[in-house]
Amino acid sequence: MARRFYVQGHSKLEIADEFGVSRFKVARMLDAALESGLVRIEFDLPAPVDVELSDEVRRAYRLDRALVLERSSLREPKEVVRRRVGALAARLLEEIAVPEDVIGLSWARSVNSMTEALRVMPRCPIVQLCGVQAGMDMRGRSVETVSRVTSISGGDAYPIFGPLVLPDQRTLDILRHQPGIAETFAQFAKLTKAVVSIGAWATGESTVYDALDDAERAAIAARGATAEVAARLFDASGAPVSTGLTHHVLAIGREELMSVPEVIAIGYSQPKAAAVDAVLRSGLVSTLVTDAAAAGPLLDLAAETPLPPPS
Repeated sequence: MARRFYVQGHSKLEIADEFGVSRFKVARMLDAALESGLVRIEFDLPAPVDVELSDEVRRAYRLDRALVLERSSLREPKEVVRRRVGALAARLLEEIAVPEDVIGLSWARSVNSMTEALRVMPRCPIVQLCGVQAGMDMRGRSVETVSRVTSISGGDAYPIFGPLVLPDQRTLDILRHQPGIAETFAQFAKLTKAVVSIGAWATGESTVYDALDDAERAAIAARGATAEVAARLFDASGAPVSTGLTHHVLAIGREELMSVPEVIAIGYSQPKAAAVDAVLRSGLVSTLVTDAAAAGPLLDLAAETPLPPPS
């Protein structure tokens, strides 16, 4: 009976009919099999996650997946949490990536931590989604991040050898037509998965924010910018924020990013909770990797303003 139920997937009613007993007796015997140790149920999780909290976040935002780092992370320094969240994302990507994928990576410290934790990957192309942030050392730059992943996968690399923030539209147009960069931008329409980081519009919480001067930061904030993903901005409701920044960042477009079938977003820590909430409301994200410090406020925000019914 246990084999029929746990291995072959038969229902208790089907098993009852086969053995000529009531379904209640089948249920009692299955319980006895568990209690005696004849049957053991194990969960092989990719990292220490809070399963209940993960499911609550998933349901609140109608995600395909949500992985919330266990509550012990609340007592850990941010750098440690970043490594653990990155490792959690790495285990997920190792599990779901297939050779047919074309995978995009945006730069962020959390995505960088993920790539450092990767051990195995199928042979598939890896595409850089954004230019390089000025002032980063070479190990942390997005070009090096793409190189590390392709050294594991053996697939083709599509880097962007250019800065993230450019002085004007003319410079952006010139760089986008450079052969190497144009080849990378041509891959955006082929992406099947993307791994991105959610940034908040505040100092130290967004690579784009930190790359701008005070006047432009303030002007963008005045337009309601709450969150940033791959240099694309969202307000608190998840709506896109249109600013002049669109015309001088070397990055995947919002429409292209929204068209990617599976977007894995890393967003963690309590200060980023409102930004994560905003991006989840946009419909961009299919999988969220976060920590308990962000998950609690996220559930509060979702309860205060539930998502509208699906159309």
